[in-house]
Amino acid sequence: MLDSIYALILAGGSGERFWPLSRRARPKQLLSLVSDKTLLEQTLARLEGLVPNERILVLTNAEQESAVRKLLGNFPKENIVAEPAKRDTAAAVALGTGWVVARDHAATMLVLPADHVISNQVAFQETLALAADAAEETGELVTIGIKPTWACPGYGYIEQGTPVRLRKRSDAVHRVLRFREKPNLDLAESFLRKGNFRWNAGMFVWSVPTVLREFNRQAPELADFISQLRAPKNFEKALRERFSKLPRISFDYAIMEKADRVLVVEASFDWDDIGSWRAVANYFEKDNQGNAANCAITALDSSHNIIFEEGGTTIALLGVHDLIVVRTKDALLVCHRHEAEKIKNLIGKLPPEVQ
Repeated sequence: MLDSIYALILAGGSGERFWPLSRRARPKQLLSLVSDKTLLEQTLARLEGLVPNERILVLTNAEQESAVRKLLGNFPKENIVAEPAKRDTAAAVALGTGWVVARDHAATMLVLPADHVISNQVAFQETLALAADAAEETGELVTIGIKPTWACPGYGYIEQGTPVRLRKRSDAVHRVLRFREKPNLDLAESFLRKGNFRWNAGMFVWSVPTVLREFNRQAPELADFISQLRAPKNFEKALRERFSKLPRISFDYAIMEKADRVLVVEASFDWDDIGSWRAVANYFEKDNQGNAANCAITALDSSHNIIFEEGGTTIALLGVHDLIVVRTKDALLVCHRHEAEKIKNLIGKLPPEVQ
């Protein structure tokens, strides 16, 4: 366990892509999609032995707070904080930074999303430890880059430059040339051909003095919010009165893309952000017709369907292909698997009680 290291877990989200299993009060990170544990529980479990629970802040929102607290019954209650309004990731990171600064103004800080699938805990912790070493030794912002496995147009990319020599090792640490927004398919394929692009997974590591310097330089309104949070006995008051007035902007855009000294550490672990039912299906059992399901199904003349059943109902397929069928106790989704990205467009048209 590294001394004086804190972790901010970003556990908000809208719960749209996995309807009907997900809802506004039950987003992706609160679902058990690929194991019997939720993605949030898996995220916390990956930090065991690296960061103790008392130095982890789980940041959620008011709509999901009760579900998070119920799920994490043994987690320190004061370490679960709900944002009173939706203000994107720059405000969320500022809130987490203020929470850490009030406890240790010289700490090293990890920022991790709560909704990723990572199975190799040892490699995950080794990568974070290397990133923490890089952050402490160089005084720079550090991001984790994922080596692309395909030309995905749905991810942001990091263009990495020359290696950076550290006292311990330098083979996996590079300078960031620039961040690239989600590209079209042709541009994504050119990134893969060049070989020096990594997926931006939204995982960051830095020393508190470094990130405070960047907030002060690039986002003074957020820096002022942090200073209010760190004042003695002022955290709850500042959160209640100031947070909802903060600018709605992503941390990447507000800070990372404008910083002049950023490093990228290449992940040595497996990674999947499972952004749709099609991605989750990769973790299900498949039959000889390519049907993927989390339960036993009966299928005749049916192929390449994705089935998720929450309550033990028998599912039978006859003469259907390329469907997604998801059944919960109060809703049923049937859609073409190639329309999975449009599921979130359904939400506003549904009755409020099932949104």
